[in-house]
Order: sequence, then C-alpha cells, then structure tokens
Amino acid sequence: MPRTTPRRTAAQLALGVRRAGGDVFTTRRLLLALKTAVAAGIAWFFAPLVPFADAEYSYYAPLGVLVSMYPTVADSARAGIQSLIGLAGGIALGFGGLAIVAAGAPGVVAVGAVVLVGVAVGGIRALGAGRDWVALAGLLAEVLDVAGDIGPSFFEVTTAAAFLAFARTPAAATIVEVGLGGRLDATNVLVAPAVTGIAALGIDHEAFLGRGAVTIAGEKAGIAKRGVPLVTMDYAAPLRARIAQVAEASGAPVIARGRDWHSETARTTMRYRDPGFAVVTHRPRLVGAHQSRNLALAIAMLRHQGAVAIPEAALRAAADWAQWPARMQRLGHGPLADRLPPGSELWLDGAHNPSAAAPVAKALRSIGRGRPVTVILGMLANKDADGVLRLLAATTTRLIAVPVPGHDHHAPADLAQWAASLGIEAQIAESLDTAIAQIVAPGVVLIAGSLYLAGTALSCNRELPT
Repeated sequence: MPRTTPRRTAAQLALGVRRAGGDVFTTRRLLLALKTAVAAGIAWFFAPLVPFADAEYSYYAPLGVLVSMYPTVADSARAGIQSLIGLAGGIALGFGGLAIVAAGAPGVVAVGAVVLVGVAVGGIRALGAGRDWVALAGLLAEVLDVAGDIGPSFFEVTTAAAFLAFARTPAAATIVEVGLGGRLDATNVLVAPAVTGIAALGIDHEAFLGRGAVTIAGEKAGIAKRGVPLVTMDYAAPLRARIAQVAEASGAPVIARGRDWHSETARTTMRYRDPGFAVVTHRPRLVGAHQSRNLALAIAMLRHQGAVAIPEAALRAAADWAQWPARMQRLGHGPLADRLPPGSELWLDGAHNPSAAAPVAKALRSIGRGRPVTVILGMLANKDADGVLRLLAATTTRLIAVPVPGHDHHAPADLAQWAASLGIEAQIAESLDTAIAQIVAPGVVLIAGSLYLAGTALSCNRELPT
C-alpha cells in the first residue's frame, strides 16, 4: 500500500493539472492563439511602425488606471485571487513584450508574442475570473504599440481596445455609447452603423465641443453618417436647425421626436408610436421621469434600423429589465452602505453637468419625502460645479465635498465654499469612506458629481456592474 499511494497521488495530480488547464493545450486553442497572433502581426504593418519600447507608457499603465478606478472586489476570495493572478499575468506579458524589443526583435514580434501567449493562457480554466485580465493585456498591448506616441487618453486607449475585442467577437449587434460625444469622439470611427441617436443636449465638454448650446448641438450631430438614420429628441428650434444642417451635409436622414415619432408618459406606462406602429410599456424601472423619454428614444432607434429584428415583446420587456449603473442607482448592502445609520438610503449618480443634475434634483425631491438629504460631491476641474450646485441646492440639506482620486478635480474646500454661499451646510472629507463616517443621522445620501467617483463608490460597496 505505501508504494501505490504516491502513484495514485501523482495520477490525481496530473488529472488535476489537466482539468485546471482546460483547453489551453488543445489543438483548437493553440490554433486560435496562433491565428490571433498572426492577425495582430498583419495588422501591425497597416499602422505606423512605433517600436514598443518607445511608447509613451506601456500597456500596463492604463491597466493600472483600470485597477485603481475599479479595484477587484469579487464575490468570493477565490474569484479575487483569480483576478489578481490574471492581472499579474497580464503585466508579465507586457514586460515580456518590452524585453523582446529590448533584445532587438521587431515590434511586430513583441505584439504577436503577447497576443499568442494571452490567447493561449486564456484557455486555463483554473484562472476563472482572471482570464479576462490576460485577454485585456493583449488588447492594450496592441493599441499602445501603434498609438503610444500620440499620447492617447485613458478613454481613447480603452475604447480602441474595446473595438478590437468587438471586432474579434461575433455578435448580432453592438451598442456603442459615446464619451464626450460627436464629431471628435473616440467612438466616432464606425463607418456604417445601423443607426445613430442623440439624447438630451446639455452644456458640457466645452473645451472640446465649443461654447454654447447651438455649437455643441452641431458637434454632437457629427456622428451622422451617409444613409444612416439619425434619431433625435425634440429640441429648441435653433438646436433642431443646427442638427439638421450637419445631418444634411453628411447625407443622414433625421428622425425627430414630435415629427417622425412620438411618446407620452402616464403614471405607470409609456406609449411610443410612429407611422404604422405603437407599443405601450411600463415606465422604466430606472428612477426619474426623463428615463421614459430615454426609453422612447431607444425604441425609436431600434424601430429605424434594419440590421437586427427586434420583436415587440422585447421592446416591452426593456422597461422592466433595463439597468443603468450610476444613474440614480440605489446601492444595496455592502461595506459602504452598511456603515450608514439604520434607516438610511444610499444612492449613486454620475451627474457631472447641469443638464444631468436637473433630473437628479427632481428625483431627490421625490425620494427625500421630507427626510434630510446629504450629497457627497466630487467633480472634475473642467466641470461646471457652480451650475450643478445651484440645481441641487433646493433639495440638499447638507453637502460633503470629496476629491476624485487620480484626476484633476475641484478642491473640496472650493466646493464646500460654493455650497455654503447657496445656503447649504457644507463640510469636506478626504475620501468616500471618511465622508460616510461623518453621517450620524438617518436620511437619504447621494454620491454624485463624477462617473470616476461613481466607479470608486461601486467598488467600495462591492457592487460592480455585471
């Protein structure tokens, strides 16, 4: 017996390794890895030859930003460990690519090697949640190897990586939401989308889009493509005229609310209609009257595209199933929410301009119901903090100003001073944690002012989007 036990243990170990490895060493997985690596190498020659080592920063820099913004908060310790292992593997891949170039090999070899290993390692079943991190490493390596010298922003790098992933993953349809929006947006590289749309227009990103609502409307309309329907809301006449002018120049037909489609919101329902079609849905589960208009816009866009058939039942179900993180989202139990006094509610919204703050203020009036409302606010330095505060002032009992980690932001002391000038009781805090600790009486608490801050809040509360 003593002699057979080691043999049995070795066999069990070998079986465990095979099971953990998943399909990493199968012919199918290795061929996929090789094909992807060759494709990356071919793509290299269609882009400027930028040596990997000369990139302004290697791929693990934006990966690090991703981690700092959305720390790994897993449902279990095992998933957390898997993610950390995958992250470590991805960083190791990046260093490996640098080493290959440093040894004198062409950059295309480094990219091919990173992708080859990344795809192959993605077949290791034991990595679990960490497999995605390895795949992300390969995508970011490709992006920064051809664009590092232009100093791309975090949003531009991650958008390009996402588009690579979309291009390599078959899907019936892909929904792309813009960043700052319009002509100069990093997402505005799609040549022939099925449909485009513009939601509510507000004053934001003036450093890029220009000053004034009419100018911004023209920039937003820059997503228009020849022959592709541009579905819009109903706007003031000058904005409608500017959008129509840009769309006409691009050869895009405009499908406008109030002319080509209509929607009405009742107490519990929303009715959409256009020539030849009508549907009644529940009001969206998302908080805020404006979300019914957003739902109607989404239905109008689906109605005026021809790439994917959407049954009427799916349109009705959208109202009941739609989720939108950080848009008047009530946070559930978690490390952040559970530190509030019993009977409190913790809400989250990424509103960072007056246009977005207006519906939030309306929602707070409905949610508050006479209870004290504390707003924890952090805003980027290029945002109109005064405009946001003026809209929130009527519904805010107390404001706690916080920084936005890792980004140029309004000083909390300045936010507190502006709030105090509007008659709001105001304090400052070093972080979300310390801000929550300052709240000792039950009430409604809203974290707002920045999507970056919203990401931090979701991470702290272990409530990352799925």
